[in-house]
Amino acid sequence: SGPGLRMARAEPPVATFERRVLRSAAEHQYLRVRLELPDGGARPNGAQFKQLVVAALRELHGEVGAALPVDVLTYEEKTLSAILRVVSSGLVKLWSALTLLGFYQNRRCAFRVLQTSPFLLALSGNSRELVLD
Repeated sequence: SGPGLRMARAEPPVATFERRVLRSAAEHQYLRVRLELPDGGARPNGAQFKQLVVAALRELHGEVGAALPVDVLTYEEKTLSAILRVVSSGLVKLWSALTLLGFYQNRRCAFRVLQTSPFLLALSGNSRELVLD
């Protein structure tokens, strides 16, 4: 009864909370990638694969690109497949660097980005598709 009651019924900050949740959910992007190499040569191990990703970033974007935090969450040496995590703001930098990389140890190579998602779970269900002959 009166102006005090109206103040108590002010809208709760629901919208602000929802925005925060969505922003934090998309803080990272996940990429499912495969490195294609000609047959017969050495395959990179996990550490070499990570170095190759960093080298690709450095080649295209310089030292600033090389400093982009990229995590190799899974890597299968047998299939040369990996799941990478990068901050959302760095997705385009990473994707472009991987796409333009053409050589590994003086051999031609190509990165294929198979899938990308802000949710890791969206990629993990398809791991069996990565197995090659």
